[in-house]
Amino acid sequence: MVLSKTASESDVSIHSTFASRYVRNSLPRFEMPENSIPKEAAYQIINDELMLDGNPRLNLASFVTTWMEPECDKLMMESINKNYVDMDEYPVTTELQNRCVNMIARLFNAPLGDGEAAVGVGTVGSSEAIMLAGLAFKRQWQNKRKAQGLPYDKPNIVTGANVQVCWEKFARYFEVELKEVNLREDYYVMDPVKAVEMVDENTICVAAILGSTLTGEFEDVKLLNDLLVEKNKQTGWDTPIHVDAASGGFIAPFLYPELEWDFRLPLVKSINVSGHKYGLVYAGIGWVVWRTKTDLPDELIFHINYLGADQPTFTLNFSKGSSQVIAQYYQLIRLGFEGYRNVMDNCRENMMVLRQGLEKTGRFNIVSKENGVPLVAFSLKDSTLHNEFEVAETLRRFGWIVPAYTMPADAQHVTVLRVVIREDFSRTLAERLVADFEKVLHELDTLPARIHAKMANGKVNGVKKTPEETQREVTAYWKKLLETKKTNKNTIC
Repeated sequence: MVLSKTASESDVSIHSTFASRYVRNSLPRFEMPENSIPKEAAYQIINDELMLDGNPRLNLASFVTTWMEPECDKLMMESINKNYVDMDEYPVTTELQNRCVNMIARLFNAPLGDGEAAVGVGTVGSSEAIMLAGLAFKRQWQNKRKAQGLPYDKPNIVTGANVQVCWEKFARYFEVELKEVNLREDYYVMDPVKAVEMVDENTICVAAILGSTLTGEFEDVKLLNDLLVEKNKQTGWDTPIHVDAASGGFIAPFLYPELEWDFRLPLVKSINVSGHKYGLVYAGIGWVVWRTKTDLPDELIFHINYLGADQPTFTLNFSKGSSQVIAQYYQLIRLGFEGYRNVMDNCRENMMVLRQGLEKTGRFNIVSKENGVPLVAFSLKDSTLHNEFEVAETLRRFGWIVPAYTMPADAQHVTVLRVVIREDFSRTLAERLVADFEKVLHELDTLPARIHAKMANGKVNGVKKTPEETQREVTAYWKKLLETKKTNKNTIC
């Protein structure tokens, strides 16, 4: 006897997601829903909404890695359920982190002997790394001032006005005065001379940027070190340097090996770098390394034993995933020095292709330098008809995400566009981007609103046009534009 039954509305397993009732309702926004929905429906609905996000590969605003090899993707997924902080339970993952710290410290020329362990830690990004380094400097300064019987309640830090916002967060969260060296037109990084002039007895460190977020330029750490050495001799202070190498730390050793910016300079006590930028790992990994053990005060290190064994920890957060740490180790051994150098060479060559292509348009001034982080920062030569923000907005219709922004004080009158060249940005994409810039500029040049602006300021035979004359010209333009589109449409059909 054959048994059968009629499918009811509740038998969702036999329905297509788009044939079910779950796509008829809006997604919850404020409260958890009362009832469950099938996993297929939950996936499809969320995935559909995420389609409205930009394409990460075309997000040229970001320094963060958007592509990794499938083998590394697989490793990350296989370790996604490991909590890094459980060091006793996951000793191999801890060992991989320690290997990364040792490799990175030696890449930055830390004064380590054979087999000597480096001092450093993995973080969720350079923001946390900078917080930890800043805390170490503050505590070192406070301890010394206490021992000398001097006030220790007004620490300050000297940076350029071009620093990333995480430095402002550190200053505000941990009550440190931020003394910024203002920029000036055509000089968009910290001036070492002015920075050293701002140093006083309460300065816990001077922060130099290896790869400015604004223009990609490397600050002159060597000059800063030499000037600060002299000032320390004259004053009896021992003001140190921290290098924020979030963007440039994985570039300089491979493209500019002779450049002295790291632990080869005696006053550089700590360095941070973003593994998720040119370390070539997906978002969520940064590193901070110290010159020696004495540069990290012991009282900042906590010891816990409730996870199975005594574990030292120096982080702002506690639990975090292991995947990015494992991915960083994969990249370091997979690519090696040769592989990283090849990747950085390719990035620089594609940056030059884009730079030269933009220069050939005759419409842009290139603001960034050829050396530094592989990016191109540029501004319009003539912004009376349209500005950089309009160019960036119009460019999004082609899929590209390119930021426009104003410079910090005292160069806030300068507006630039910036394209970051990452590993997955090919020469073909660079050439395509230049072509799309030209299309955007041509389109903006012919926009009615902009023509209206030109007409409004124009004169006929030395006499300013009346509103009626201007309106007639705008109307004539629109008619011509519509006729052209109609003709093109008929031709295509």
